[in-house]
Amino acid sequence: MLIASQMEPTYARRVYPCFDEPAMKATFSIRIIHDPSYVALSNMPAIDVSEVKDENGSLWTVTTFNTSLKMSTYLTAFVICDFDYVTRTERGNEIRIWARKEAVKNGYVDYALNITGPIFSFLEDILNVSYPLPKTDLVALPDFGAGGMENWGLMIFQEASLMNLPSDEFTSRKAMIALIVSHELGHQACEWFGNLVTMNWWNDLWLNEGLASYFEYLGATFVEPKLSLDKIFYAHVVQPVLREDSEIARSLSESEDKIKGSFSLMSLFDNITYSKGASITWMLSGFLTEKLFIRALTSYLKEFSFSNANQDDLWTHIQMVVDAQDEVQLPAPVKQIMDSWTCQNGFPVLTLNLTTGTIRQEQFLNKNNRKSTDSSNNTWIIPISWMRNGSSQPLTWLDKSSRMFPEMQVSESDYDWILLNVNLSGYYRVNYDHLNLKRLARLLENDPKAIPAVSRFQLIDDAFALTDFGYVPIEAALELTKYLAREDELFIWNVVLLNLIPENLESTLKNHEVYPLLKKYLLKRMLPIYHYYAGFIRQNADALEDDYFAQVYLEKLLATACWLGLQDCLDLSSELYAKWRDNPEYKIPFLIRRTVCCYGVAVGSDKEWNFAWEMYNHTNSMEEDKDILLYAMSCTKESWLLYRYLQYGLSDTLFSSNCTSVIISHVVTKDIGHRIAWEFVTENWPLLSQGYGHELLHDVLKAMGRFVKTDVQIQELQVFYNATLEEDEREAITMLLESAKLENIESRKLLIKIANWLEKNIDN
Repeated sequence: MLIASQMEPTYARRVYPCFDEPAMKATFSIRIIHDPSYVALSNMPAIDVSEVKDENGSLWTVTTFNTSLKMSTYLTAFVICDFDYVTRTERGNEIRIWARKEAVKNGYVDYALNITGPIFSFLEDILNVSYPLPKTDLVALPDFGAGGMENWGLMIFQEASLMNLPSDEFTSRKAMIALIVSHELGHQACEWFGNLVTMNWWNDLWLNEGLASYFEYLGATFVEPKLSLDKIFYAHVVQPVLREDSEIARSLSESEDKIKGSFSLMSLFDNITYSKGASITWMLSGFLTEKLFIRALTSYLKEFSFSNANQDDLWTHIQMVVDAQDEVQLPAPVKQIMDSWTCQNGFPVLTLNLTTGTIRQEQFLNKNNRKSTDSSNNTWIIPISWMRNGSSQPLTWLDKSSRMFPEMQVSESDYDWILLNVNLSGYYRVNYDHLNLKRLARLLENDPKAIPAVSRFQLIDDAFALTDFGYVPIEAALELTKYLAREDELFIWNVVLLNLIPENLESTLKNHEVYPLLKKYLLKRMLPIYHYYAGFIRQNADALEDDYFAQVYLEKLLATACWLGLQDCLDLSSELYAKWRDNPEYKIPFLIRRTVCCYGVAVGSDKEWNFAWEMYNHTNSMEEDKDILLYAMSCTKESWLLYRYLQYGLSDTLFSSNCTSVIISHVVTKDIGHRIAWEFVTENWPLLSQGYGHELLHDVLKAMGRFVKTDVQIQELQVFYNATLEEDEREAITMLLESAKLENIESRKLLIKIANWLEKNIDN
């Protein structure tokens, strides 16, 4: 048995009567009566443990905790468990990490214990505050809805966020633990991220989470110096949220009236709050300099500790610090600059004309599905870091809709180029004119390292995003891929592959005339980086343990090489898979296990398939491995095996019902699987619809809808849905099909353009 609490945002009121508002802070005296074989934990240390008998004469334990400091209701917490702990003391603060007894015994939480103290001290030093509580507990729960929760003095995590196997030296696992722990500690030790200084109300949640997300990266890099902070921050935080932010109609800081009722409260805990909040904090720290930023935060924390504040209070403190020095000059008051980023939806795209040196800004919106009259007049106050011909230039600002920068006019020379938003220091995209883009593309071919890695990543990502939204033709983005044979950074390859071969298009591409062209074009460029990593995998995969991006992105590179039919990749997969078949004790390197199993089965016959099935049913195989095998078995090229797999999926004795929809979804994405899955679903519909809840069916139908290729298939699906679904469900699914239809038309147009461009550029 296990009990744990989660109060944020509005659940304290379900546990005890209270004014459950973040601004109404109080001290809490907590006492818990529980079964004697369990231990009770809360925010504060226990000061008394006694026994009491109930009317039946059974003994209970009463644990009484010290009275808390003044704090918000959403940070109160308790856990009743039979866990064990490991402990150490850092600057008088007792840190304990609690987990299931066997996990503690096997050393699964040792890494988390080793980093918690140092991150704490790092944050205390940088912000010049001291942690006010005598102890800190971190508890790992087998099941928990979030990654972590920053209850004051009693932080709660899901096991995956706090545990790793002592034998697992891989940085990626440690990095994830370090990031989540730093994030929650950032809330603890100091920041007005919540605990010492709380937002006035939930509409300023981004201050809490955005700042914690920013310090999360500083803290993690402090304990894992091998992580290259800027690359990871850009690849995991900024780039994904830029993709999302242009589609979402809400700003970081919304008015209270807009957010009433707890439904929309929960929806505030999203990527905009966390990632956009962190990106904007990153930008702010960049143009202020970290020194001034931290100085302002420190004075802020001192003034508002144990009380509440809103974003304007922070701007005031930053303004005071800026006014007191003369190194950093800002073009406008801090509040005005920052409000333009936090109170408006979306973000800007800068368009450059290098002949005149003019830059203009507009909101980045999808031009394909907007009426031409439809435009927004939002303007931002934009810091522009830039370089010319490889040397950094002083920071400049764009504070109106357009402006001329004489220093940005370029000469006739092909070697005169300009790069804006260097290392993605600002939260916006850049649309270069044709002339500069051509010069940058040529520069990449001659000397890719002349452009910093994060900027190469961003150039390519911006180009494809601008293509998607109708700002530039696809050919412009493709020009930037010519140099890739000289690109040795996996995180850059990853963004190229995500854009050129999106997962939902894999099976479309495979049957399209663009495939052989893409194969020739990409493989030629992928071979150097492929062979570099394949060498490690053949000789010594452990040598990659410090290569964070290899652990996160190598799989995609390998899967693409195999998908493009690179013989060496298929051979590598069957070699390693065969090695495993000969000796089930052998472990396929985890980095690429999914791809190796998939292509091991694909290249093999029913023997390989049956081995995967056997290993799947092995009771002691890990959950992660089971997922991998579930996927791998859908990779077979034999129709009868796929059909048999789907039949197995129907059987209650072999699978739980949610595996069935996973199996169907895997099969439907494969080139030969789409048809087979479709026939299987239609034939077995009565059985499926009887055996499974609606949720499941919806997943299956959605998956089917996402992979339809032709209008004929769409009609087939429509007929089927009309016959089988209830009125109210038909509508949602019909909309799904409509959008699938539009996407099909769009992607066909796009693929023809890509094919034409590849024809012309395949050999040079």
